[in-house]
Amino acid sequence: MAFEKISNSIHDLNSNIQSYMHSNSEYYKLLAFKQGMKGGTALVRFLIMGFLLSVAGMMLSFALAIIISEAIGEPSSGYFIVGGFYLIVFVLIFIFGKEPIEKLVLRKFSKTVFNEKEE
Repeated sequence: MAFEKISNSIHDLNSNIQSYMHSNSEYYKLLAFKQGMKGGTALVRFLIMGFLLSVAGMMLSFALAIIISEAIGEPSSGYFIVGGFYLIVFVLIFIFGKEPIEKLVLRKFSKTVFNEKEE
């Protein structure tokens, strides 16, 4: 009789442990999915905003190049000046910008993915 109770208790304990492990694994799957989706949607939003900002920057660059060309009187000089400015900015970012850009992107995505506030 006592042996049967111990056997049933052990069987119940085994069943409870298996149930706990299954629930725990499902929770972590759901948490990983949630964090992945937060990161994914942040990346898509970042890409869309970057595209729109790039298009706006191109339009403003063309307008600035036209204004400079008209002010100088040479049709192509404004484009060369604006292009040279962007080339200088590119070189400066290439030389000095790796670490600050990495920190900015890492901080932004970490804040988005690991923010534990419930929406």
